[in-house]
Amino acid sequence: MNYLENRPVDRRTTCKPARRSALPPSPPISHGLSAAAMSLLLIFGLAPRPARAQETPMQISIAAQPLANALVQLANKYSLELAYAPGIVAGLDAPAVAGNVTADQALRQMLAGTGIEFTRNGRNVSLRKALQPQGAVTLPEIRVKGRHDGDTYSAGQLARSASLGALGNTDIMDAPFSVVSYTESMINDAQARTIGEVLTNDSSVRTTGQANGVSESFSIRGFPINEGNIGDVMFDGLYGIAPNYTSSAIYAERVELIKGPTALLNGIAPNGSIGGSLNIVPKRAADKPLTRLTLDYESKSQFGALFDVGRRFGEDHAWGIRVNGQYQQGDTARDHQSAKSPVGSVALDYRGDKLRASLDYIDQRFDVDAPVRQPSLAAGAALPAAPNPSRNLDQSWEYSRIHDQAVLLRGSYEFNPALTAYAAAGVSEENLEGFYGNPVITSGAGDVQIQPARIGFKLKKETAEVGLRGTFSTGSIDHSWSLAANRYHDHFDVGFSFSPTTFNSNLYSPANTPAVSLANPEPAPYSRSTLEGVALTDTMSFLHDRVLLTAGVRHQNVRSESPSAHTVYDESAVTPMAGIVFKVAKPVSLYANYIQGLAIGDTAPTSAINAGEVFAPYKSEQYEVGVKYEGQGWMASAAAFQISKPSGQLDANGYYRPNAEQRNRGLELNAVGAITRGLRTNFGITLIDPELTKGSAAIVGNDAPGVPHLQAVLGLEWDVPALSGLTLSGRLVHSGPQYADQANTQRLPAWNRLDLGAKYATRLFGKHVVYRASISNVTDRRYWSSVTSWGGLAIGEPRTVRLSMQMDF
Repeated sequence: MNYLENRPVDRRTTCKPARRSALPPSPPISHGLSAAAMSLLLIFGLAPRPARAQETPMQISIAAQPLANALVQLANKYSLELAYAPGIVAGLDAPAVAGNVTADQALRQMLAGTGIEFTRNGRNVSLRKALQPQGAVTLPEIRVKGRHDGDTYSAGQLARSASLGALGNTDIMDAPFSVVSYTESMINDAQARTIGEVLTNDSSVRTTGQANGVSESFSIRGFPINEGNIGDVMFDGLYGIAPNYTSSAIYAERVELIKGPTALLNGIAPNGSIGGSLNIVPKRAADKPLTRLTLDYESKSQFGALFDVGRRFGEDHAWGIRVNGQYQQGDTARDHQSAKSPVGSVALDYRGDKLRASLDYIDQRFDVDAPVRQPSLAAGAALPAAPNPSRNLDQSWEYSRIHDQAVLLRGSYEFNPALTAYAAAGVSEENLEGFYGNPVITSGAGDVQIQPARIGFKLKKETAEVGLRGTFSTGSIDHSWSLAANRYHDHFDVGFSFSPTTFNSNLYSPANTPAVSLANPEPAPYSRSTLEGVALTDTMSFLHDRVLLTAGVRHQNVRSESPSAHTVYDESAVTPMAGIVFKVAKPVSLYANYIQGLAIGDTAPTSAINAGEVFAPYKSEQYEVGVKYEGQGWMASAAAFQISKPSGQLDANGYYRPNAEQRNRGLELNAVGAITRGLRTNFGITLIDPELTKGSAAIVGNDAPGVPHLQAVLGLEWDVPALSGLTLSGRLVHSGPQYADQANTQRLPAWNRLDLGAKYATRLFGKHVVYRASISNVTDRRYWSSVTSWGGLAIGEPRTVRLSMQMDF
């Protein structure tokens, strides 16, 4: 800590208020395509000389009040440690400070007109009068210390803030939504290789894909996400950058889950997901240098190595670089299956006083021999008992080869404390080559038919956004507003070569068949989609920041062309949003929201009398109320919600109409953090009533397929007192029964899964080392875990052992 000259250091007062704080820095970074690299050079080459490093802007609202009190709130919000002589703030008032601002910007607004200046070194900030009278008596300083652990819960595994698209980075207690933000610490402790392995900790989420299959898909609040061939996962707040089918966890600083539709916040999702949204916040170089190597193992014989290197350099460490790499290869726990996954990412960022810029580059490959394909049920077939999860229906000669590359450039500029402009642009490309079939179950005895095919997909995506964020006041009401425009475009080319014959196999005794020879298909134009939108939001602060009211509206245009079918879809929609947060007391926030989700409307099929008729985008609606309680190092929440999703169907008269509907009503209860010293929990329970409320008379009133009435997670972590550094963990996951069809004739039984783990942190040769071990599905239970919206059945993963050693140099 740098103290003022001649300041006495033997008598100090330390003030440690118990409030939350902002997340550590998290701007963007890079390496990659030549055009983006040239853009970065232009920005960096013209960048003004930095004054100091800054955090990512955060949504705050601090009321006008005595300056000393305001400084306490600011210190807690950003985890700062302030030092100053008490006399310099005596009798001074601070103005209201609100908006999406960094700590430096908030300090400048708070100190404007007081004659006080500040200097900063990381978390430490010193205040002093700009002109100190000669011979003035210097009083003992006061230190206002924000909680350094205040930006996370549960031993650093959950962050207290999340990026809410048009609303910016927002404290979870101030958000009118149910939000979860998993940190890099959680990712490392879970030994997660993909983001799906992190999301297992939330009871509202279920993975509907298969590990070492082709894609990783999910269900959030009972609705599918990332099930199609165009990805629904965001990267740094934008669709079109994250890998299409499976996103590695190696380049993630946080994995953010926002429950419910988010059309206003982020625009329409490419696949139209409405149950929630997922966002990957990319890693950034921290102020402390990092050189980390991790060696890992996964049964049966998967070995890998990962490295993570971060450095800041230049004056005031304004420049940063973070490089991550991974290579894992070997046999998995399934029969005759092997996988290889080389992944690399480079992130550059610049943090100046006014200008911030970043560039991210990702190169990811995921190659699997004998990839798992989810079986579906033939019409009228009985559901067989779940097979041994180690058995593999796919042949040793079948494979999938997926290669993703992406680059994202982002920048922002602060014109003044009340106005900031930002922009981002990125491109990505994915190539998939596959040779596999989709199994169809034909009997309750586990018989299946499989038609192999060679597949070639090529997908190119472009994404961009521009926007303004600012603050102003009208009387006693503070406003934080944003105006944003975004555009997403994709080119999807597809090629198939189908085998003229099928082969028979069985879930319990898979057949070994000779390899099939098929021509390599040349992908041809399949679809072109363009999603464009403009959103305006305003968050108003009333009653000394006890009430936060957010309102917004988005105009969304959707254009989709299908060259193969010679059809064009071009429609638009306006979608509103309203949310309110009422802080009943310091640790309690009540909230409510109304928000819509959007999905591309249908075009009537050729079998309909009105073939070719185009319908407007489907509007899903969510109503939600909830409460959040924040304790010391823990948080609890409860939410009740209703989401209705329309869809189309062929009616009894032969017309295709958008008059079907699924309505999910649910209740969520969650608690995370410390129970007692050294004992932490991650508890969640989700109750859902998934009703088909509109459609044909035969199914109205039935349960929607793939949605259990009860989902629950109970996780515990215990720091063993007898051995410092040792932590034992366990997790019990429960899923209730669910139906595989709309007629509710095929029912998947309920299931439970037990996972165990251990972590030991110590020092080896003077270096910090963490050993981790985990066993998932300890009892090797056989179960059907979930069903996709298209009827694909997911088999529970086999017992899997993971070991790793992480060393920081």
